[in-house]
Amino acid sequence: MRTNFVLIDYENVQPATIELLNHKQIKLLIFVGANQTKVPIEIAVALQQLGERACYIKISGNGSNALDFHIAFYIGQLAAQEPNAYFHIVSKDTGFDPLIQHLKTKKIMAKRVQDVSEIPPIKVAQATTASKQQASPTPTPPKKIEIVSKYLQANKSNKPRTIKTLSNTINAIFAKKLSEQELASLINQLKTRGIIQVDDTKITYKLPT
Repeated sequence: MRTNFVLIDYENVQPATIELLNHKQIKLLIFVGANQTKVPIEIAVALQQLGERACYIKISGNGSNALDFHIAFYIGQLAAQEPNAYFHIVSKDTGFDPLIQHLKTKKIMAKRVQDVSEIPPIKVAQATTASKQQASPTPTPPKKIEIVSKYLQANKSNKPRTIKTLSNTINAIFAKKLSEQELASLINQLKTRGIIQVDDTKITYKLPT
């Protein structure tokens, strides 16, 4: 099975969620700027779920292209080790595009995306999930609450801790088919049922047993 290396330019893109990357064929490298001293707890917890398939790389120096050079170096090093691997650079910086074109001339498969959801293996997985959901009746609101509750119970050690990450998680559960109104309604129902308590934007849970 081909290894997919995902290299995130964390100075340029801070993904709302990386749970989507928890696949056996994916290895994750997050490149953190020299002046970036904090990473959200949700990202840190999600990285722990990937175990040895994920790591941080804190760059040296503060040059304008310092992080870009680090990513280029690691792609070269990894490509020598795994020549059949696919490299996905997650960044909005178009300065990576000439590097990608050069890599392709060397038969190294590489692509730049602006979000982890655009990575081909993730898109395939999401499309499969969506097709399965389309083949079955759309869950009613009470059923959706039950689905979300079961998901949270099954991921007790990795529950979203803010409204934003909870919204992203719920949206991912339903293959991003929910409107903003539906998302807000589901979160309000979770509050009403006492499943979550919200203090400012932070969440605590009281999940049913």
